[in-house]
Amino acid sequence: MSESIFSSLTGDEELNFSEETEVFVFPTSFAQQRLWFLDQLASGNPFYNVSTALCLKGSLNFTALKQTFNEIVRRHETLRTTFVMVQQPVQAIAPSLSIPLPLIDIRDFDQESETEVRRIATAEAQHPFNLTTGPLLRVKLLQVDEAEYVLLLNLHHIVADGWSIGVLIRELGVLYKAFVEDNRCPMSTLLPELPIQYADFAQWQREWLQAVGANGCSPLQTQLAYWQKQLDGISVLNLPTDRVRPAVPTYRGAKQFLELPHSLTQALETLSYQEDVTLFMTMLAAFQTLLYRYTQQEDIVVGSAIANRNRSELEGLIGFFVNSLVLRSDLSGNPTFQELLNRVREVTLGAYSHQDLPFEKLVEELHPERDLSRHPLFQVVFSLQNTPIEALELPGLKLSLFDFDNKIAKLDLEFHLWRDLETLKGEVVYSTDLFDQSTITRMLGHFQILLESIVVNPKQCISDLALLTEKERQQLLIDWNDTKKSYPDNKCFHQLFEAQVKQTPDATALVFGNQQITYKELNIRSNQLAHYLQKIGVETETLVGICVERTPEMIIGLLGILKAGGAYLPLDPSYPQERLDFMLEDAQVSVLLTQEKLLDNFTEFSNPIICIDRDWTTITQYSSENPNSYVTLENLAYIIYTSGSTGQPKGILIEHRGLSNLAADQIEVFNLQPSNRILQFASLSFDASIFEIVMALQIGATLYLANKEWLLPGKALLQLLREKAITHITLPPALLAVLPIESLPALQTIICAGESCSEDIIKRWWSPSRKFFNAYGLTEATVWSTVAEIKSVSAKPPIGRPIANTEIYILDKHLQPVPIGISGELYIAGDGLARGYLNRPELTGKKFIPNPFNGKKGARLYKTGDLARYRTDGNIEFLERVDNQVKIRGFRIELSEIETVINQHNNVEKAIVIAQGNLYDRKHLVAYIVSKSPQEQTIIELRQFLKEKLPEYMITKSFCNSGFSAVNG
Repeated sequence: MSESIFSSLTGDEELNFSEETEVFVFPTSFAQQRLWFLDQLASGNPFYNVSTALCLKGSLNFTALKQTFNEIVRRHETLRTTFVMVQQPVQAIAPSLSIPLPLIDIRDFDQESETEVRRIATAEAQHPFNLTTGPLLRVKLLQVDEAEYVLLLNLHHIVADGWSIGVLIRELGVLYKAFVEDNRCPMSTLLPELPIQYADFAQWQREWLQAVGANGCSPLQTQLAYWQKQLDGISVLNLPTDRVRPAVPTYRGAKQFLELPHSLTQALETLSYQEDVTLFMTMLAAFQTLLYRYTQQEDIVVGSAIANRNRSELEGLIGFFVNSLVLRSDLSGNPTFQELLNRVREVTLGAYSHQDLPFEKLVEELHPERDLSRHPLFQVVFSLQNTPIEALELPGLKLSLFDFDNKIAKLDLEFHLWRDLETLKGEVVYSTDLFDQSTITRMLGHFQILLESIVVNPKQCISDLALLTEKERQQLLIDWNDTKKSYPDNKCFHQLFEAQVKQTPDATALVFGNQQITYKELNIRSNQLAHYLQKIGVETETLVGICVERTPEMIIGLLGILKAGGAYLPLDPSYPQERLDFMLEDAQVSVLLTQEKLLDNFTEFSNPIICIDRDWTTITQYSSENPNSYVTLENLAYIIYTSGSTGQPKGILIEHRGLSNLAADQIEVFNLQPSNRILQFASLSFDASIFEIVMALQIGATLYLANKEWLLPGKALLQLLREKAITHITLPPALLAVLPIESLPALQTIICAGESCSEDIIKRWWSPSRKFFNAYGLTEATVWSTVAEIKSVSAKPPIGRPIANTEIYILDKHLQPVPIGISGELYIAGDGLARGYLNRPELTGKKFIPNPFNGKKGARLYKTGDLARYRTDGNIEFLERVDNQVKIRGFRIELSEIETVINQHNNVEKAIVIAQGNLYDRKHLVAYIVSKSPQEQTIIELRQFLKEKLPEYMITKSFCNSGFSAVNG
């Protein structure tokens, strides 16, 4: 070691060394200290092994090669270093060390020799080092043929970095030649003695950072101030993964290689020159654009290694000098790529001018939230080596790199590029905890497409740059949306029912308790009601309110309204008076159909009211023949009110076309038969009810109705399913999660819908003897839009593919289709789309937008607010909401509607409502409030207040005051 290191580097006072002993002890560098602590956390791990393999062809002098490595070890103290604990970790440098060079002969493997080389190379790369005992360099020679060898070099990162491998190989060339030729010249004439050693640098680094300059600040303070400002509010990159991130990573990895065409490489270099940036800056901006398109995040953070050898004395050293820079770019405002390049240039130059602060010290000072599953500050890295790799020749030997996969990944994703003689090449190292091989292959394809788009037009906004191949666009936009099918004779649902009546007039249509009604009887009663409704003015587009308890009269009323040509608006008798009044007024209901005992709910309603029970004698005087109504598929069928974000519920207008499409596809998907027995579970106020009604009555099956008490998730429901031999049920996951499991041999088909279905639900209810479907849909698209038949118990169930005459698009916020595996917002198009929202033209225009993928006039997309992604097989996976809408027990709830109502209370200053729990512990609503008066009294008032304004399913179960102490309901 040189005792004048600080003179050569800083001009400050010289370092005083202790007297020579068997082992020299010196402080670690900051980087070494961090790796030592990481090794303590996961002792014996290979995560920080630096591995290289060289193919040697020709006549090899084994003795000279062994002498070469021992001379390199003599020259570089870091290769004789181990690490011990003396109050803190320190470097222990042995005065001498002999490195063994085992030779393994694998010539007998013949054609499989390369496979064996890769196996051994991988095993060596994964073999851990012991930092305490060393040595931290391993060399192994494999003989593949008479004149072909593979040299395996393995070092622990704590004593070497990527630059060090280059130093080692250069010295290998010089020294091997000298030993082969028996050159007796002093080694110092071939390779000058090193002016300093790594231990000198480590101690200088610590002292230099603390030294106070003329401005009264130390380099540590100056650089730290920059980075604290630069990284304030840094965000985590939510890169889409194929699997859930494990709590503790395994560090298992894989790699893939890429090579850009010569023409593209030249075009990128030309663009860099024209924009006055380095090629690294251009490639970094492109990589961050790729991450932006994958995540839709505008704050993109990438790690990048820098050699950190900005002093000549350090260039020829083997050691751990490399530093990690945190490159944080702002991609907000959808800039052009040209504009982004300027931002990246500024960020990169700023980082370069503050590169001396060790990354380890930065992490220590910033105190990022501790998370063992993620690397601190960044999860992906990007690098570019601009210097072309030179071919190295030794006496009688030709050297080349032997590529192999060490199957280790320290981070989520690493992009490493280098400038070869003709092109840009690179490798991508990725965590197999998170990503599949096919995902990375697609990513590399997207990166190249993106680069090609950039060089063609760098003035394009980054959202518009091409990302997908033509084949991918064809698959995502066209092939997977090829769902066109015709309806049977273009009939409305009630006409399909009438056709079924002709085929099976005596079949049982409805069962309610001990009461049974045939198809013929049901048709006659609904016809009589329809004629009566027409007599009092009901025609196409006339809105008829229906408030009837769950009895056969509910089905008769619904069919009668549709047959008359009108559209029905369900009014749940359990709704608060204020909500019923609002719906009647907002929808301008022309006629109300109800029961005599429910009349008290409608004392303020001034239009005609029909009591289906009280007035039935009069109704039966009308014709029993099918009425003429002139209804077409474009006419309104029903309006369903759902929770609204503005504080008021909103009505959704559904046309007959959607119902007819639903009816046709149900038969095919569920293989419906007249022998089926279908449970009518959902309230008429939810569109799942029409799903069940249509399923039964279009095919000649039997629809089973029951009082609300029989439909609660427990013994009563199980008894109903068992005694009535129900074959088809449509239930929300929340109910399936708590419903006791019974064999139910008659149950053929379970349709899970209304909210996200979990793997546990599948495990509870899937059976080889029955079919299990996971359906997805929204009221705005006629009940359902996609469906998946679950054929095995495996990972999270998908929501499947689009149903007939339905298209699904998964798009980013700029309406660009996202690749397979990447999350985006789900948009629905096709025949099931609603007409829009009643009396809400602005909301309709915001949610039902022109379809950019369909040139047909008036084609629309519905913006669902749901995040989803395509799987490789074309199935769609539901992820989450983009807003604060939730589903509880299948009910769709806008939390802001509840908050609006709570905030109307005189004693409430502010309220926030959240959903807590899961399917198994009864997901429920909790309100956090700041009250103006004593908390207990306010909550008593609030409970009554909410009951007067909101349906039962929207009332919060518990309230918490500003101190977050819960008061249960």
